[in-house]
Amino acid sequence: MKTKWVAKKILTAVYRQKAIAALILVFAVMPLVNTSFFTVYNMVDMLKSASVYITIGCGVTVVVISGACDLSVGGIMCLAGIITVKMMGKYPLFICIIFALLMGVLVGAVNGFFVVRQKSEAFVITLGMGALLKGVAQQLTDAHPIAGTNKAFFEFGTGSFLGLPNITVMMFLILITTCCLLRFTQFGRNCYAVGGDYDVAEYSGIPALRTKWLAFVISGFLAALGGVLLTARLNTGASTYGDTTALLVNCGTVLGGTSFAGGIGNAWKTALGLLLFTVLESALGMGSLNAYAKELVIGIIIAVIIGIDSYDQKRKAEMV
Repeated sequence: MKTKWVAKKILTAVYRQKAIAALILVFAVMPLVNTSFFTVYNMVDMLKSASVYITIGCGVTVVVISGACDLSVGGIMCLAGIITVKMMGKYPLFICIIFALLMGVLVGAVNGFFVVRQKSEAFVITLGMGALLKGVAQQLTDAHPIAGTNKAFFEFGTGSFLGLPNITVMMFLILITTCCLLRFTQFGRNCYAVGGDYDVAEYSGIPALRTKWLAFVISGFLAALGGVLLTARLNTGASTYGDTTALLVNCGTVLGGTSFAGGIGNAWKTALGLLLFTVLESALGMGSLNAYAKELVIGIIIAVIIGIDSYDQKRKAEMV
């Protein structure tokens, strides 16, 4: 009887902390497969690769906690990078970056307007917006990559601070800020309330419409910031960037413990979920799997994640 109780507790802990359990498993197995996995260079490189996704994921987490989703982040990220690069030769760098970030805020505001005011489905609106922005990006670049021309911008994207890449330092600042926003501010508490039960939150006097709208604005801003950071790292803007970003970020958010049902989750859990995808990609690469096999494995993981979250929502609904 005691053994069953312990097993049940372990399974419950693994289910609730899926990302942590998976990371522990990968880190336990990889020394047996490839010893270079644990080198300092590879650890820092994985953090750098995950930094853009985690930056965008912080904004998506706020939206998902509020009871919606944002599938336009890939398009926002792509277009923000292209805008930054195309404006470099004509305007000062800070103007280019501000303009790109304002574009993200505007798109987030439009998404929020349709979802909140027009009562449209967030899935449909943001998916369509993402496709629209990708089309704009292709028109601006003629579907060809555009190289950056600002040396300081590229040096920031490839530079480091105290041994960590600059974009990783930026990611940690955004992550800490988002965690504090959700944990210690009235807006953060309102997000949880709105995502938990929209009608109850509204009847309680919480500004539900404004809260959900601001969540989309924050997501748009951080998606644009992620695009700027990615462009600084690669010194290139291209319409091919962000094709799978929306799917990976939203699934990484759920993997970290933020439910699509809303009202549950945190940004640091999202960071772990997205870091897992980066670690898996590195591990599968060192395991000599080809690109198609890696996509297959990651696709299976995404399908399992969505299935588990759907089952959990159904189970909770039956218990009410």
